[in-house]
Amino acid sequence: MNPLFELRLERGGTRNSTRGIYEQLKAAIIDGRLALGARLPGTRQSSEFFGVSRNTATDIYERLINDGYAVSRPGSGTYVVDALPMAPPFDAEPDAANDDPRLNGFWLSEETRAAIGFWRDEPVAGKRDDKSATIDFRPAMIDARLFPMDVFRQISVKQLRKLENQPPSFKSAQGHQGNYRLREAIVRHIALTRAVSARPQDALVTAGAQQAFDILARTLVTPGKTVVAIEDPGYPPMRVAFAAAGATIVPIEVDAEGLLVDRLPADTNIICVCPSHQFPIGVTMSPRRRADLAAFARAHDAVIVEDDYDGEFRYEGSPIEALRTTDAADFVFYVGTFSKSMLPSLRLGFIIAPPWAMRTLVATKNCLDWHCPIPTQLGVAGFIGDGYLARHVRKMRGIYDRRRRLIMSFMAERLGEWLDPVPPLYGMHISALARDGVDIEAVTASLLASNVKIHTLDRYHLGSPKRRGIVLGYGVVDLPEIEHGLSLLHQALRRQRQVAHISANESHNRPA
Repeated sequence: MNPLFELRLERGGTRNSTRGIYEQLKAAIIDGRLALGARLPGTRQSSEFFGVSRNTATDIYERLINDGYAVSRPGSGTYVVDALPMAPPFDAEPDAANDDPRLNGFWLSEETRAAIGFWRDEPVAGKRDDKSATIDFRPAMIDARLFPMDVFRQISVKQLRKLENQPPSFKSAQGHQGNYRLREAIVRHIALTRAVSARPQDALVTAGAQQAFDILARTLVTPGKTVVAIEDPGYPPMRVAFAAAGATIVPIEVDAEGLLVDRLPADTNIICVCPSHQFPIGVTMSPRRRADLAAFARAHDAVIVEDDYDGEFRYEGSPIEALRTTDAADFVFYVGTFSKSMLPSLRLGFIIAPPWAMRTLVATKNCLDWHCPIPTQLGVAGFIGDGYLARHVRKMRGIYDRRRRLIMSFMAERLGEWLDPVPPLYGMHISALARDGVDIEAVTASLLASNVKIHTLDRYHLGSPKRRGIVLGYGVVDLPEIEHGLSLLHQALRRQRQVAHISANESHNRPA
């Protein structure tokens, strides 16, 4: 098959044609106009593409091969190498001082960058142990190996065949709220698992929860006027969406019962909460606090954005209803996602919204990307409708519960001197508050050098953290990894205590 070769070159025909075409091809490879691994035209086509003879083209290709820019594959042709001999350095983090003034300053601030990139770890100071396998305790991580990929593949292929034989009758992207079969499957699923009563017309399909937050922010926020209350600590990328829309962000502290409703400013317009399993502390909002929050919203004509990111995974006691009950359906926007119950790579989520807001939400979604990919929506709809999601959630609930119990047991037996865990009823992570005298930042930094990734609570706070601690996710760690990782945590805590004692003794013995 002839390659699609559209690189424009100065044609040959002079004594220097060999050198000239060589330099042009080399420059195109280095600057990326000729992609790595791309096939070059056959020498028999040299006159058509380069304006030179076949022998001249052979000489040019041989020089590219000798200099490390091309490779010959017998019987196939000549190709650009897969990696440049001297690849230009990649600057992953440009110097903030060089930020272009033409960019929106909001996205240049350190606070925004830290919030939207809160999964990123800081570079390790000193030597890192690259030989050991990474133990990843970061929260909100999903192990794709546990997902029934073969089943989902079969369902998706079946849906694609239907799509091929019976194209959707709704051909215009405008006004597209999401595939009806998927919206129907969503409302049935959340009715059973979260006691949320809704109709398919109440659901808007989004590209994950983050786009749901962005759509709600664009729809509900009036720049410079809207006040948005968020949980502190909370999920940083959520607050970025509302701040980017021009809202005034007000952090509200969380205690053992959830958001402190009595600290909400009277002019609050939007309240963002994770009531079932607060992220990252992990508490469940009490019935009393839920009633207070609903009463505040009614009295102040405010709306609530309910983030129910892992509400399917409850381990103890009776299931707790979502905030979006029938009585609260007029002011609660319920946000769900398939990133935790299925796969984050699907990039599918949804909003269950009051009827008065849906038309505007759909217009905002259409402005962003018209609609989510139909084949993916059909595959997920089939996966839910055929009962596979419920089976997968039951299986994962058992796996996560075993991991949760192991972490809680290890903490109680060996880490209680340093950490006070918050027992979770839901979810895929456990938070533990640091006791006085524990330098939790130093501990997690030393663990990162041993390829153990653990988040501290600091990165979830807006402003100065009021509490120190760690967040242990168990989505991608097996039981042996949990044992090993927590043993390393125990060692790091003991070393930090010894260092603190030595420093205290030196300070005490230092002459006045």
